[in-house]
Amino acid sequence: MSDTTQNPIPQAPSDEESAATVSAQTATSTDPLADAQAELVNLKAQNADLADQFLRAQADVQNARRRADDEIAKARKFAVEGFADSLLPVLDSLEAGLAIPNVTIEQIREGSEATLRQLKSALERNKVIEIAPPAGTKFDPHHHQAISVVPAEQEANTVVTVLQKGYSIADRVLRPALVTVTAPK
Repeated sequence: MSDTTQNPIPQAPSDEESAATVSAQTATSTDPLADAQAELVNLKAQNADLADQFLRAQADVQNARRRADDEIAKARKFAVEGFADSLLPVLDSLEAGLAIPNVTIEQIREGSEATLRQLKSALERNKVIEIAPPAGTKFDPHHHQAISVVPAEQEANTVVTVLQKGYSIADRVLRPALVTVTAPK
């Protein structure tokens, strides 16, 4: 089985294996079994390297998923923090108003109006927008809820009165405005 000519190596082995392969080839003549064994060693090393890369990539994906889940949980837990912070001055005003003894009706009214302004300001800062359509506005079922239909001189399906204001947050309706609308003629 010895052959005096040397066959080239089919795949480039790693540095460690190529030195062993070259010394084996120079010491003896090349035979197919030695070439196959050298290739097997090379493929086993590549397989081990790819398996290690796969495990590391899998661990990276699991870590990224865990970090994302943690961030989502924190966002849900503290989402209301900014809103609550803007409502605390309103709470302070209400408590301060109740702590005053011998209050007159005028003082109660002034305090209530000031507290209402604070509350509206806090809601606006948090993108909670009032829905209060003026009379004559076209009825919009996405923002209004018709409670009753009344005959009127206005065009059909227009708002006559607002019974209760509605509110939206970031273009999403929290509560539609309760309205009466005109009947078709």
